[in-house]
Amino acid sequence: MKIYSISAALAGLLAIGAPAKAEDAPPAAYACTFEKGNSWSFDGGTYKSVTPSPLTFEITAINLEKQAADLSIDGKPAGKLRVVRALNANSFLEVANEGFLNLTTVYDRDETSGTYPAVHSRHFGVIGQPVFAQYAGSCKPK
Repeated sequence: MKIYSISAALAGLLAIGAPAKAEDAPPAAYACTFEKGNSWSFDGGTYKSVTPSPLTFEITAINLEKQAADLSIDGKPAGKLRVVRALNANSFLEVANEGFLNLTTVYDRDETSGTYPAVHSRHFGVIGQPVFAQYAGSCKPK
């Protein structure tokens, strides 16, 4: 019985249509802006939340075949990024010098706004205390 249920579910999904894939030729660079977000720090045995300042940066020299890109802040080189492709998105992973991680996922272009919805996450620490942030925003082709 279970095999038939799984087969029926798969057939139903296929009838809806195949999911769209990430664009074959995304822009070679993005200018990203994140106006909304939240940041948490662990101090005194509990997490405390604050609203972080808006964040802007550029993802440049995107090379999907080599799974590499560059990070630029205020027009200056700021690091190397690894690229992970997904359905309807590309994620850019930065491993900071201290070993902390920053992840930006840029989704396929939204037809209504013409922008690329994006999410940015930071996982780091300050003086031994965990700190992380999550931002919502968008990117534009550069």
